Amino acid sequence: MIRLVLFDIDGTLVRTGGAGIEAFRRVFASEFGATDGFEKLKFAGRTDTSLVREFFEVHKIPMTQENTERFFEQYVFLLDYILSQGAPRHCEGVMDFITALRDLPAPPMLALLTGNIRLGAEIKLRHCGLWGTFLMGAFAEDGEDRNHIAAAARDRGGRLLGRKLRGEEILVIGDTPHDIRCGRFIGAKVLAVATGGATLEELKTHRPDWAVENLKCINAKEIIPAD
Repeated sequence: MIRLVLFDIDGTLVRTGGAGIEAFRRVFASEFGATDGFEKLKFAGRTDTSLVREFFEVHKIPMTQENTERFFEQYVFLLDYILSQGAPRHCEGVMDFITALRDLPAPPMLALLTGNIRLGAEIKLRHCGLWGTFLMGAFAEDGEDRNHIAAAARDRGGRLLGRKLRGEEILVIGDTPHDIRCGRFIGAKVLAVATGGATLEELKTHRPDWAVENLKCINAKEIIPAD
């Protein structure tokens, strides 16, 4: 029985039209004068803190607490502004899939497993009306390594459910190989969706339990049977 479902955000729940990437670019340029090499950063499936560390290292900017706080203070302000000017939207099938999970005879807890910092995640999901859907989450503050974020989500979910969760009681839903790997790290089942960072064929090579084009293509009852 699946008791905890952990959703990635970007490319899995929502598409923001690259708002996060644009906010990163503007802050690096305006606050630190760092522009060269930005196009080489690979965002899909990464954690916000690991991306900041990588670009700071390229430009020999110390990864101090002061510099990190300076970056993210401006980042969340710009992210909210950019999203207010654009049209963030749900990925295909998300709302119906969430409704189907809630309608199960024994609905699982719905939570987040994301490389976004917590406030960044909240801003993105509030713009799409989804923030209140999730009881809890694990975020970039829980670790630069996505595997550690997955472990934090498992442990946090277990505390709220009042039990130590086994891997087979957890489902991770994501759109990149990073999501599949972190799900496997905690022994979870994995549903991969080709709505963001990778093609369906690429996702299948990493052997998730299920791989679909989008959440319209699978029924919640296939993953969480009634019995």
